Amino acid sequence: MATYKKDHLMGSDDNYGIHEDAKRYTLRDNGFLENKNGSFHYERVLSLNSQDKKKAKLKIIISKDIDELKLSAVTSNGLKKIDLYKSDQLEEERKFVEGILDSLVSAKVLKKV
Repeated sequence: MATYKKDHLMGSDDNYGIHEDAKRYTLRDNGFLENKNGSFHYERVLSLNSQDKKKAKLKIIISKDIDELKLSAVTSNGLKKIDLYKSDQLEEERKFVEGILDSLVSAKVLKKV
């Protein structure tokens, strides 16, 4: 999957990039898992009930050099990207994503650009 210097969720005006202070341990401390190829992956169900299988997911991929990322909100099976900002029915998921992204910004993993 291609990564970019800055990226945004479909439908959102907020662009994010990797914070210059982000390190491997910072990513791991914030829930990212390192793959065999060295890239870091974060996946979270957009619900307080983590067992809810029908809710959308937030996926974040950060390159192994920790300089590029890919943000996406996907369906529960992870196969199709969705626009959380398109419908008022997805307001709960949208607020959840914004909370996650704000916490990653305050942890100096991401920055708004």
